Parts: sequence; C-alpha cells; structure tokens
Amino acid sequence: MKDKAELRKELLRRRDQIPPEVRKAKNRMIRERLLSLDEFKNAGVIFFFASFRTEVDTAELIKSALSSGKRIVLPRVNKDRHELLLYEIHAFSELTPEYMGIPEPPLQDNQMSINDVDLVIIPGAGFDASGNRIGYGGGYYDGLLSGLQKPIPVIAPAYEEQLVDSLPSEPHDIKVQMIVTDRQLIRCKPQQ
Repeated sequence: MKDKAELRKELLRRRDQIPPEVRKAKNRMIRERLLSLDEFKNAGVIFFFASFRTEVDTAELIKSALSSGKRIVLPRVNKDRHELLLYEIHAFSELTPEYMGIPEPPLQDNQMSINDVDLVIIPGAGFDASGNRIGYGGGYYDGLLSGLQKPIPVIAPAYEEQLVDSLPSEPHDIKVQMIVTDRQLIRCKPQQ
C-alpha cells in the first residue's frame, strides 16, 4: 500500500484534473444529494468548511443553509496553537481569505465548540467506504473531531475521483460516517 503522502499527492492530482465544467455539474449533484439528507434537514447548527482550490464547492451549500434558517459555523486556523477555532457566520460575505488563502470567518468574542453543532461537514483529499479519510497532512480536523463528546454525524462531500478501495488509518484518525459524491451516498461502517 502506498504511504499517505504518496496517496494524498495522487488523490489531489486526480481531483485537480477534473475539468471545470464537469466539476460544476458534479458540485450541483453533490449539493442536491447533501441537502436532501435527513441529517442535514434536521440539523439546526452545521459546521462547514469553506472550499478552497479544487475542493467540492461549499459556497452554495452554505448559502442554502443560511437562507433556510440554519446556524452556520466555520473554522479559523490558529497556527500558533495548531488548532481550528470555530465561529458562527450570518452571511457568506463575512468570509475573507486568511491562512493559505482559505476563506475564514472573522475573529469574534463568541467562539464556539465542535460540541455546539448538530452536523459536521469536512474536507479531505480522499476517502474509502469504511470512512477512512486522508486529509492534507496538518491534523487540524482530526484534532478538532477528537474533541467530540456526543455522537454527531460527520459527512464528507467528495468527487467520485477521490474514492479509493482502502486507505491507511491510525488510531488517532477520525472516520467519517457518510460520504456524499456526485454519484452516490455512502453510509460508512460504524467506527470500531
């Protein structure tokens, strides 16, 4: 099996090679599938990531959720403490490019906890049907999700090109419960 760095590079290359017009259609299919999930419909507070580069586009998802009255929480990178700080936004326009150019919410007094949310939507470079995820190597999301103190659905929107048969995993890796792609919804096996 390839190591994580090799796999990450290959999966990101695959994702980057999706033509823009195909990516747009795939984004629409993923958005429709995700918005139709009961887990999404029943969530009052949703943690999102703001898409960056060739990630599945979350802008329209965030705007749809805001317009339907859901509370939206996004991460802001704290490099010094190597963690994600969570803040609520009320409009997509509040996001500005910050760490590595990633759109982030403004600093606020009212920081939130991952345990304040009802649903988590996270990015990744690749996934397998067991819920294993390969991220970008920083460990930010594993660190954030390790703080979960209650069962909250963790969903990864992904292009079909980001799926592989099997990914290496370590005990500290947090699995996703669902993967929503342009072709299917995968309900992953429960965490051991």
